[in-house]
Amino acid sequence: MKFYISAAGIKRVTISSPGGAIGKGGGGCAAARRFPGRTLILFLLMLAIILPFIFVRFAFLVLESPSVCDSPLDCMGLRLFRGGDTSLKIREELTRALVEETSQDGNRRGEKGSLESFDELVKEMTLKRRDIKTFASVTKKMVTLSNFSSLKKFLAITVVSTLVESKGMIGWLLQMERKVQSAKHHELLYWHLASHGVPKCLHCLSLRLTEEYSVNAMARTRLPPPESVSRLTDPSFHHVIILTDNVLAASVVISSTVQNAVNPDKFVFHIVTDKKTYTPMHAWFAINSASSPVVEVKGLHQYDWPQEVNVRVKEMLDIHRMIWRRHYQNLKDSDYSFVEGTREQSLQALNPSCLALLNHLRIYIPKLFPDLDKIVLLDDDVVVQRDLSSLWETDLNGNVVGAVVDLWCGSNCCPGRKYKDYFNFSHPLISSNLLQDDCAWLSGMNVFDLKAWRQTNITEAYSTWLRLSVSSGLQLWQPGALPPTLLAFKGLTQPLDPSWHVAGLGSRSVKPPEEILKSAAVLHFSGPAKPWLEISNPKVRSYWYRYINSSNIFVRKCKIMN
Repeated sequence: MKFYISAAGIKRVTISSPGGAIGKGGGGCAAARRFPGRTLILFLLMLAIILPFIFVRFAFLVLESPSVCDSPLDCMGLRLFRGGDTSLKIREELTRALVEETSQDGNRRGEKGSLESFDELVKEMTLKRRDIKTFASVTKKMVTLSNFSSLKKFLAITVVSTLVESKGMIGWLLQMERKVQSAKHHELLYWHLASHGVPKCLHCLSLRLTEEYSVNAMARTRLPPPESVSRLTDPSFHHVIILTDNVLAASVVISSTVQNAVNPDKFVFHIVTDKKTYTPMHAWFAINSASSPVVEVKGLHQYDWPQEVNVRVKEMLDIHRMIWRRHYQNLKDSDYSFVEGTREQSLQALNPSCLALLNHLRIYIPKLFPDLDKIVLLDDDVVVQRDLSSLWETDLNGNVVGAVVDLWCGSNCCPGRKYKDYFNFSHPLISSNLLQDDCAWLSGMNVFDLKAWRQTNITEAYSTWLRLSVSSGLQLWQPGALPPTLLAFKGLTQPLDPSWHVAGLGSRSVKPPEEILKSAAVLHFSGPAKPWLEISNPKVRSYWYRYINSSNIFVRKCKIMN
């Protein structure tokens, strides 16, 4: 075969064969097959356009092959010869299996043996090579379990077809779940860290009130005024004690109590604060005295305590600091890993308020107020919604403290507040004195019979338990003032109706119904998310903000309502 190419340009290509002469007589010129040059160029141009698409498609098949097919050729076979994506057929088969499982649910009530974790589900399906129908049955049982988290429900439903199709995706899903759990873990840490800060608006309020105290004589007027001093020790009045260093919080407690009181003039408020906060606290209530009943503001530096009490208070704080440091070091050594269900409480124990002097001084209330017999102690993170007058008429039956024990959810219902949530029951000192499933009483809104308290050894018992904690290696309870208080008041508590006190509103785990929130006498934002912080629940926070006077000049200047 010979090729002839014209030198004048590729206008034609002549192909001839020496032995292929055709014609009359058999010896004429060879017949030639001609291909025009334009056709060849068009053919090459089409190849240049189509080949990149074929290459890209083949590349996608190669990428898909580790998770869907055994090889790229298998993928091509699936696409070209089976007429579509097999995942659609698998999903249809899975859907039918789930529908059948749902229709047969009535005949399988009470059936046991369902798996409880995502890892167990993966092992069951891969090792025993279950079919789709079995997989659907097991998945449905897991989804209906109450202890199966919403994240795992979502994963169990959405990745069923992938698990059936692909072995390689299982490891990827497990890795993704670990990443999700790690992200949730870090989010919880950051959420608790955010609760340790003080908002800029509260700093602003304290600074402006301190300045007002120095330039405005009215801000330095005596509290209470001379004509009301006699009420401070008069037992016929309702005495409320607040230990706080938060000016705005104290104002909300008093405003909400007064606005919901049937007879506001019967109330006398005693505020105990530290030396740093005394000036702005005094200025606030001196300036706003016209809208407030009798309010006494007293700083700790104004108390003249015996040396013995000072020594005991210092010892108490030192022991609490040692317990706090040990707890912090244990969490740090474990890389902040927790037993399931104890994460929030373990982190909350690290809050700096656990070391605050004002938080621990409530055990010395009889010494702070030696002339009072019956008082109501309110924390600064509460808001009052009902008249509290009947609390002073409550019969404590010879006990020292009246407190809510059972919550709105029923008898012996106190999630996260059982003794086992505070104490180490592996230690004999604890297990021999307490029952781990008993509910701890709520602090934050309590009635105290100080006359009965003075006839007991509660304060001494509190100090004794602190020393026992030191001698036991600081392993008896978690940091905070409540655990030793529960031990000291053991057997001296009178339960109150649950409607008096709804607590845990600063926690993400407590979500009482709307009707319970509206009917409660006192709402307590116990937990990290205080109502003055941005991390608090906006819906619940509104119950607190309604008692802030938005027209107050200091509130407006510090943009508190913003």
